[in-house]
Amino acid sequence: MNRADASAAPNWSFRADEAARSVTRLFGQRLFFLPGTHIGATLRPSGRLKNLSRPWHYWWQAHYLDCLVDAGRRELGSPGRPGTKFDGENRPSAGRLASRLVTGIRLRNFLTVVNNYYDDMAWLALATLRLDKLAEDTRKTTGRERNAKVLQSLTLQFDSASTDDLGGGTFWSTKRDFKNTPATAPVALYYARTGNPAKAQALLDWLDARLYEPEQGLYRDGVRITGAGDVLLEETIYTYNQGPVLGALLELGGEANLGRAAALVEAVARSLTQPAPLLGRTVSVLRCEGTGDGGLFTGILVRYLALAARDERLPAETRNTAATLVNNTAEALWEGRRILPPQDRLARSGGHLVFSDRTELPARRSYPEGAAVELSTQLQAWMVLEAAAAAAAAPLP
Repeated sequence: MNRADASAAPNWSFRADEAARSVTRLFGQRLFFLPGTHIGATLRPSGRLKNLSRPWHYWWQAHYLDCLVDAGRRELGSPGRPGTKFDGENRPSAGRLASRLVTGIRLRNFLTVVNNYYDDMAWLALATLRLDKLAEDTRKTTGRERNAKVLQSLTLQFDSASTDDLGGGTFWSTKRDFKNTPATAPVALYYARTGNPAKAQALLDWLDARLYEPEQGLYRDGVRITGAGDVLLEETIYTYNQGPVLGALLELGGEANLGRAAALVEAVARSLTQPAPLLGRTVSVLRCEGTGDGGLFTGILVRYLALAARDERLPAETRNTAATLVNNTAEALWEGRRILPPQDRLARSGGHLVFSDRTELPARRSYPEGAAVELSTQLQAWMVLEAAAAAAAAPLP
């Protein structure tokens, strides 16, 4: 969709609210029934206690937090559109749910935000940083002292994981035998957003030197130290790895970084898309990468493409490419949604929509009636719709 067609554009904010209401009602719950807490169930339908006994997906919760902050920013309103709560005046605001979620994550993670994976912690740090900015902008003081402690604790972790081993980069886990894009890129973005441009640039330069694949113009997964002491290149290219690299390049700015950002957007459009039927025509949409952890991957990439779509430092052609990818992917997920009938078990908790885990298939095929639905894939759809709403907003200053 071209920017000239703005008058005919879908109401992405409305659609993002619909996704936010459905996901929070379907998956959101108190942690151990404790007041002042919030957590996302990993699977529905499933009982509250059964979900708490399932494997702990720390990083899914971090992206749940990011989505709530997105909704919270829209609740502030914009010129010509007064702010309203995403789920009605009688329910908590997105910002309040987000604050409760940070509390829930810490309690569920055994009274700490530190875990064994630096990429998990980087996602939580980025989301908490955005939450704190939302609290500042809304002049809320509740939770800000806790946010500061969370960020201080996580910063120490990133400092310890970003070493000269293998020439630079950030370790993926406390095993310290693998440095990869999933950890290095979001840590670089975090440093860029917290006033450490030199650290951020060094990490980006390491990614460019060690993991950039020039033929495709994309970033590979990582480099691993084997038991024999050899260094093994993991060549797989994932959608989500490109997102935080793009975000960090834009955050740092400068001619070289912006040039790399523009090239990365074009590479994503060439190599990470697929055709999909949409509104009577075939368009190019971003590919998705399955369920489980992969159910978040494309949503993460789209989040950062939305930043590129609004960044007037980039060429107009690049911005239009990014906006088209965001809008087509969001439209595919929206058009493929399944509206839950009242008798559906998933509808009993207040959820009313289920989104597909793939852009080329409707939800009635990927999640037919009676199928269990994962939080990750529904967060991905919500994230994509939030990105479309952000991309449709005024350009960044």
